[in-house]
Amino acid sequence: MVVEVGAQAPDFTLDDYNKQRVTLSSYRGSRAVLLVFYPFAFSGTCRGELCQLRDELAVYEGVQVLGVSVDTPFALKAWANQEGFQFPLLSDFWPHGAVAQAYGVFNSSVGMALRGTFLVDVAGVVRFAQVNGPGEARDQEAWKKAVASLRA
Repeated sequence: MVVEVGAQAPDFTLDDYNKQRVTLSSYRGSRAVLLVFYPFAFSGTCRGELCQLRDELAVYEGVQVLGVSVDTPFALKAWANQEGFQFPLLSDFWPHGAVAQAYGVFNSSVGMALRGTFLVDVAGVVRFAQVNGPGEARDQEAWKKAVASLRA
């Protein structure tokens, strides 16, 4: 079941592409977090989405953007270096897809995360949730509106 708006965001700790531990709850009280689950590094639609996020990162000032996929930290580092991503990409590799499962966005038949996007406020509450299927690109304007509503 997908985590719903108004629910407490499931906490997690994952390695980023530098094998540094990142814990969602460490942002509580200081920054909202935009969680962007995506199927795989180096894939076409994912590249387009994350490159748009990279290019428009200033829109999300004050919000910590975290990309999450089932790729290994090594693949994520190569991809981040290739594309110039300036936000953490987190590896949900092992236990395979456990965080995506906790958010209700894991496709167990193919072993990948769906395109799930969650905005978590400074209190750890989900304020925006959207899930797109494989191959279905996301409209990031909805994310921007959700972030703007936190500032209102």
